[in-house]
Amino acid sequence: MTTSPETRTPDQRPPTSGEWVERVERAGRSAQPEPDQVVHLLELLAADAPVATVAAVEAPMAARELALRIASAREVHRQREAGLAALLDTARELATASDPGSVLDAIVRRARRLVRTDLAYLTLYDPEAGDTFMRATDGSVSAAFQSVRLALGAGLGGLVASTHKPYWTADYWSDDRFRHTGAIDGAVGEEGIIAICGTPLIVESNFVGVLFAANRSSRPFTREEVALLGNLATLAALTLVQTRALADSESALAALSVAHETVRQYADGVEKAAAAHDRFASLVLGGGGVDDITHALAELLGGWAVLVDENGQRKSSAGPAPTAERSGADPLASFDGLPGLETGRLVEREGVYAVAVTAARERLGTILVGGLSLIDSDQRTVERAGVVTALVLLFERQAADARQSARNRLVSDLVSSRGSREERLSLARNVGFDPQRPFCLLVLRGDEPGGHRALLISASAATGDASLVGSHDGDVIALVPGTDADALARTVAARIGKRTCVTVAGAGPVGDVDGIAKAYEEGHRTVAALIALGHRGRGAAATQLGFAGLIVGSEPDVGEYVRGLLGPVLDYDERRGTDLVGTLAAYFAAGGSPRHAAGSLHVHVNTVSQRLERITALLGESWQQPDHSLELQLALRLRALQASTHGMPRL
Repeated sequence: MTTSPETRTPDQRPPTSGEWVERVERAGRSAQPEPDQVVHLLELLAADAPVATVAAVEAPMAARELALRIASAREVHRQREAGLAALLDTARELATASDPGSVLDAIVRRARRLVRTDLAYLTLYDPEAGDTFMRATDGSVSAAFQSVRLALGAGLGGLVASTHKPYWTADYWSDDRFRHTGAIDGAVGEEGIIAICGTPLIVESNFVGVLFAANRSSRPFTREEVALLGNLATLAALTLVQTRALADSESALAALSVAHETVRQYADGVEKAAAAHDRFASLVLGGGGVDDITHALAELLGGWAVLVDENGQRKSSAGPAPTAERSGADPLASFDGLPGLETGRLVEREGVYAVAVTAARERLGTILVGGLSLIDSDQRTVERAGVVTALVLLFERQAADARQSARNRLVSDLVSSRGSREERLSLARNVGFDPQRPFCLLVLRGDEPGGHRALLISASAATGDASLVGSHDGDVIALVPGTDADALARTVAARIGKRTCVTVAGAGPVGDVDGIAKAYEEGHRTVAALIALGHRGRGAAATQLGFAGLIVGSEPDVGEYVRGLLGPVLDYDERRGTDLVGTLAAYFAAGGSPRHAAGSLHVHVNTVSQRLERITALLGESWQQPDHSLELQLALRLRALQASTHGMPRL
């Protein structure tokens, strides 16, 4: 174990100046030095020669010892001056460092250079773990050493950390003043360290860490080296604390700047939101509609805005919104069902923002915006637009409900023939419908319970502004200009059927207000027949229901029914003088047996087969199917009944 400066014996310490004088006088009495040798010693001292050079001069002992003392004192002063200069240089270097990491690197580099050791390193105190950890090294080659942690009291560094006092040793492995551990000794051994000097980094009684200088060979550390390392540690600790404080100040300043910017953006957002609120409020108070709100939203945000109704159809649009594709598909249709819309907050997908327009938990539509990136205040503006749009749609709904209520009363009066003819004509014309121009009556029935109002709206949209739509006894009734009841019924059923299932019956045409009641009776029976016959979701007139149409129609045309089914066969018999109709009747009467039919007709069975092939060519392959076959048999019986009633000969 190396002896520290504090433990030197009196024989080992340097002689005092009085002792030197006494020695010189004693030596002078014993022998007079050679003048040339003394002069040479003085010349070496004047030339500031190293101590080793002075010690090598052949001269009387007293003169040489005095010269060595002078040279040693100069060497000590020179080292002190170099150390002070190095500390000043270190202070300047540390003053230019702007972050703690560079400060620590500069400290260990300077320590290694000042103390002239193989390596230097620095550990920092971890108050949470209660130990110190390696933070910076210079000259180290071992990864294990660079990651070691020192518990307080363990190893030389742990002893320095626990006592806050410097410790040094010329031989780490034989020094028993501190506790050796396997982890620490393993790391020290891998690095090859023999001599270590450690000094604490303390600022205002606050322990910061430990600064070390170490050598891979045995060497003593003088008091001057320990003091120099301690001064460097003090300077480093102070600089490190100041650097941390500066970094904290800069972080606080940056956070303050961010907070200031956040407050500014928030203030701008509040101002922008207030302007948007004022804009929307002025539109509503001025009687503006959803089109005005959509255009105002696009202007405020700088992109495009689209409002779709509860059925996904565009109700208003502003800005360069995506248009429908060639196939007719709307590229915005899929955004109407985005997850999260039910929360009432803005949701985003693929650069398109959407917010639901709801009132009393009912979805009235959806606002879609795009072509821009929304900040928080802009998002609140879109949500506010959704609320205002909901209010406007509610106002519009109330007004529409009031108008529809009046139309419902009017339609009910028309189909019930309430009031005089002149009163009914006047009331219909007041709402823009002329009952004296040809029109058809449609009766609509939906499948969704509670969907009566929605069906009224859909019927109005599907039949157009020239129509009169209302309700009576649970039926939705539409008076639509036109003469083809069947085509109108099919068209309206197809249009509304894209969104919901509806069955539509057509009656007419009607040419006067007095014919509405009878047309409604026929339409009412026809729509019930369509549903009973399994044609739910379709549209048709009574004339297209075959034999069922004769039952539900208000004025059944038996001749037209017979002609519609047997016309091609009747025409063929009239042109050729044949009796295919008789063969068809005999075939059905024989239960579909060609052989039995041939017997009743007194012809060969091949003749019957040939006639049946001709009937197939005239009526189509489906004439023997159950439904078609039943209609044909009914037509044959009605034809026979007509002939017997009116004395008409059978063809």
